[in-house]
Amino acid sequence: MKSFLITLFLFALHLISAQEEVYANGVFNFEENKTQKIFTDQTRVRQQPNVNSQILDSLQSNQQVLIIKKDEAILQLGERNSNWYKVSYQRENKTLEGYIWGANLCIGHRNKNGYDFLFGISKSIDKRDKKFNQNYKQNIASVKVVEGNALLDEVFFETGSGESLSYGTFNIESNHKLQNVDFTLKAIVSGEACGIAGYDQYILFRDKKLIALPQLMNVGDADIYHHSEEFIFPNDKGGIPNAFIYKMEEMEKDENDREKVKRLSKTYLWNGSSYRLK
Repeated sequence: MKSFLITLFLFALHLISAQEEVYANGVFNFEENKTQKIFTDQTRVRQQPNVNSQILDSLQSNQQVLIIKKDEAILQLGERNSNWYKVSYQRENKTLEGYIWGANLCIGHRNKNGYDFLFGISKSIDKRDKKFNQNYKQNIASVKVVEGNALLDEVFFETGSGESLSYGTFNIESNHKLQNVDFTLKAIVSGEACGIAGYDQYILFRDKKLIALPQLMNVGDADIYHHSEEFIFPNDKGGIPNAFIYKMEEMEKDENDREKVKRLSKTYLWNGSSYRLK
């Protein structure tokens, strides 16, 4: 009986330890010996990989750094979990080194026509689900456009919980034949497991300004359920001039394995500077 109780205690201790273990979000996984850019303005550079260590410097958004190594230490702030990284960077013709928290780095960055575009996770905020009467945390991402060291514009959007931060991409696309649009940016974050939502954020760039379109969400659970959203732009098959069409499809199987499908379509009119629902 005694050995059984000891075994039970050790098993319970193992479960508690496992629950307390923190894993880094995959979007903050950066390769060693690769350059990256600072996303969060006034990012602190520390002597050691922890928040109590001496502050050596602070770096501005868009500062380029070289990833020297990823430290095993992980810091959790809200829904953002990331390793610390040892980096080097240039300051007044000197090469300096220190540790920064990985969530302060860009998930993705692009340069076009002399402008730098930065994509990252800004913070986590508290929200309340009125239906279930529960509080939960939501990550807030943003995209910045920078010219030199000057921030020209920034747009913010939600990206779900930390479970949705397994993968992230950031690309520049064409203007999709939308009037007076220079080009389109597309930021994506997604989870790696069934039932974890992914988010697509399209952003139009015109006249040094960023215009965020309604966010798209996709989620599925094997072949039992899926919810998908997309835009049909003027240059897509079925597209119409000076507009983009939102399409949603939702499928769910009942207890008899019968599919129940719901579809929705909305058209947004684009006047060359803003959009509105038709």
